Amino acid sequence: MDYGFIKIAAAVPTVRVADCEYNRNEIEKLIQQAENEGVAIVVFPELSVTGYTCQDLFRQSVLLSEAETAVGKLVIFTADKDIIVIVGAPIVAGDLMLNAAVVIQKGNILGIVPKTYLPNYAEFYEKRWFASSQDLRPTMVDYAGAHLSVHASPMVFTTDDGVRFGIEICEDVWAPTPPSNHLALAGADLIFNLSASDELIGKHAYLESLLCQQSARTITGYVYSGCGFGESTQDVVYGGNAIIYENGQLLAEGPRFAMESFLQTAQIDVERLRAERRTNTTFINAQRRMINESVCVVPCLAVRERPFELERSFDPLPFVPTEEKREATCRDIFTIQAMGLAKRLQHTHCRNVVVGISGGLDSTLALLVCVRAFQLLGLDRKGIYGVTMPGFGTTDRTYHNAMHLMESLGISIREISIAKSVTQHFEDIGHDINVHDITYENGQARERTQILMDLSNQVGGLVVGTGDLSELALGWATYNGDHMSMYGVNCSIPKTLIKTLVAYAASHLDSTSRDILLDIIDTPISPELIPADEKGNIKQKTEDLVGPYELHDFFLYYFLRFGFSPKKIFLMARKAFDHPQRAFASHHDDEEIKKWLRTFLRRFFAQQFKRSCLPDGPKVGSVSLSPRGDWRMPSDAMSTQWLDEVDKL
Repeated sequence: MDYGFIKIAAAVPTVRVADCEYNRNEIEKLIQQAENEGVAIVVFPELSVTGYTCQDLFRQSVLLSEAETAVGKLVIFTADKDIIVIVGAPIVAGDLMLNAAVVIQKGNILGIVPKTYLPNYAEFYEKRWFASSQDLRPTMVDYAGAHLSVHASPMVFTTDDGVRFGIEICEDVWAPTPPSNHLALAGADLIFNLSASDELIGKHAYLESLLCQQSARTITGYVYSGCGFGESTQDVVYGGNAIIYENGQLLAEGPRFAMESFLQTAQIDVERLRAERRTNTTFINAQRRMINESVCVVPCLAVRERPFELERSFDPLPFVPTEEKREATCRDIFTIQAMGLAKRLQHTHCRNVVVGISGGLDSTLALLVCVRAFQLLGLDRKGIYGVTMPGFGTTDRTYHNAMHLMESLGISIREISIAKSVTQHFEDIGHDINVHDITYENGQARERTQILMDLSNQVGGLVVGTGDLSELALGWATYNGDHMSMYGVNCSIPKTLIKTLVAYAASHLDSTSRDILLDIIDTPISPELIPADEKGNIKQKTEDLVGPYELHDFFLYYFLRFGFSPKKIFLMARKAFDHPQRAFASHHDDEEIKKWLRTFLRRFFAQQFKRSCLPDGPKVGSVSLSPRGDWRMPSDAMSTQWLDEVDKL
């Protein structure tokens, strides 16, 4: 399992009803294709050896014998192959006929898994031929050259590199309590479903919803293979679904109603699934019921080592919603931010807020949230005090954008220059104003925070913070300067998402406000603490100093959300930023990624002390750095191991 990934496949062969030899040949072609493509496990549809629609032919000894012969030939066919193959076949076990999955690897049958829930309604009447696993006593069978036990206990198969998988068959997943629930709680990372679900209007959407939810509920990779072309159309039609989910996320889906056999592959991130389970205490607690239950663990066979190639694609902007989800997601985020602030204002009996407006992205979003919160509470916008505090690095562009934005939104405006007070402060502490070092920069930031705090006392208001999640991760904030506020509405909003939120807001405002917001989005990100260049343009650009935020947000998401190693994050970032297809995302080469990954890790570990004393603020997404809920870390933790791994890349 390289980097935590395993390549799996859902195979959909064309079939001929009751023609086991033809079906075997089609299955073998897809097995060979899967083996050539480096697939570790491939699953075929329900009763794929015979065809699902044999009806009363399942009672014929000829068909049963031919099916066993075909499975035996498949066993021989796999003798020199590493791939694990799961096929469906009818199997006699004592007095019972079972609709079963046969697990084959390297010339061996590893196990036989019988179907539990047999549909016997509407167009289905499986109980006419088959018995449920619930009717099965442990029975030894001689089948296709193997002598093994068939039983009803949950079976979890374990690959050579430790990936655990279980199997359920078609209707099993439609049951109120699917076998996959028990299999996942028994440790299965992956669930394979051999299916024969027919096509009806609206059924496919329901099926996808069902598989999505089951994958998410069990925190598994869910691989579904359904019968396709060639099954009898006497009464129904089968679409040949090949669907692969990972914890509720659709990874791949094959073509429906294909006339030819096909293979649908995907790489499932087992490490990510296990990280999710470790974090989800509800899942851990649910496992208790499995402690005293009998589970059969079946080891798979050793395989040859193969070179690893990452085939999955990754969104370079994991925090940013896709176009089709953008409207609803941005609306929800604004509402969460505004509701959080509204509750704080109500609790503190405040009817006024104070927010520093720089003409940059963060303060713009904070101001828009304030406006929305006041709207929710029915308060006069004049209770929002927007304060612009021009200093040594303020440019005309950001100054005018700040002033025009406040005017267009109808809030109270205060302009307070910090130049005089900071100059006096530098004289007091003996700092040369021509030395543009950290003292020069932080002195301005702390002066601005002091103004906001004192002004809030003056108007009986609450200082709303503007700092964002990306800045908190990098420590790109002045301690007890812009680091501090009375409520931080942007505390879990990463920089890449802020652009999207401001663009969303622009699309819902009048043309004057919209034009201002669009120019703010296009303005280089800067604290403007260093004087402008000779043309009056921003000289101090944040991303030139700490690196592109799109990279840092990518690192942050996978480092914090899943605890991935730098080695794996680098691998994924290379893929994500090679030729990104998202707006705002750029190409970055290997050296850039390594350079800024090192910067991210170094700063993340070194700046925890700032995060340990953050003001309150609303959590919006799955990643947050609140020291009270989501991220608790010693301020003096060492980054050595993480940086060493980057150096070895």
